[in-house]
Amino acid sequence: MSTEYSTYETPQLTPTSYLVLGLLAREGPSTPYDLKRYVAATIGHFWSFPHALLYKEPPRLVGLGLLTEEREEGGRRRRLFSITDPGRQALRAWLAHPARQPTELRDLALLQLFFADLEPTTARLAIAHEQLEVHRAQLAEYEAGLRAEAGKNRSGGVTRSLEHWRGVTLPMGLLYERAAVEFWGGVAGSVAAEETAADRARAEDDGASIATNGAARVARGEV
Repeated sequence: MSTEYSTYETPQLTPTSYLVLGLLAREGPSTPYDLKRYVAATIGHFWSFPHALLYKEPPRLVGLGLLTEEREEGGRRRRLFSITDPGRQALRAWLAHPARQPTELRDLALLQLFFADLEPTTARLAIAHEQLEVHRAQLAEYEAGLRAEAGKNRSGGVTRSLEHWRGVTLPMGLLYERAAVEFWGGVAGSVAAEETAADRARAEDDGASIATNGAARVARGEV
């Protein structure tokens, strides 16, 4: 195998492999627990995967020569992993091949919304209100992160990816959450409009029934 690593020459490298390589290249030597913290604060907002892999993948990459491992002599005997030059080459080769796969969206609330017509409109309304709460809270968190990022940049502080996203990921998160709030707000609004129209139709039916009954009583001479 060539020492020039690439996505094609090393099919054993998965997205999790590149995730580990990227974090170690950016954050420096780290333990699996450190990697888990980095993911929870950053990548975990847009990339879901079993976090147990963060304990299994680094030793495997050591076997491929892409990482090195040091273990503490005493105490907790933590395992500290560092990226090697071949690891940086593999990461560089991966970044040189932009992804072409379409985005996968697995949203449980959308699946529930798809089948919500099997229940009264209150089911759709409940789903929409729940999602509005979730996405508004996430949007507020992202906006707070953006303000903190801007504050650190103005003060000249060094911002690490542990605290905040880098590049375009945070703006993308903001766009997504704003779109989600708009979408679920529209669902809630459409349900409310349907209920208003239904109430109006029932009122009109009741009025027509009253008028018909009144006319019949007049015809019978009861009034």
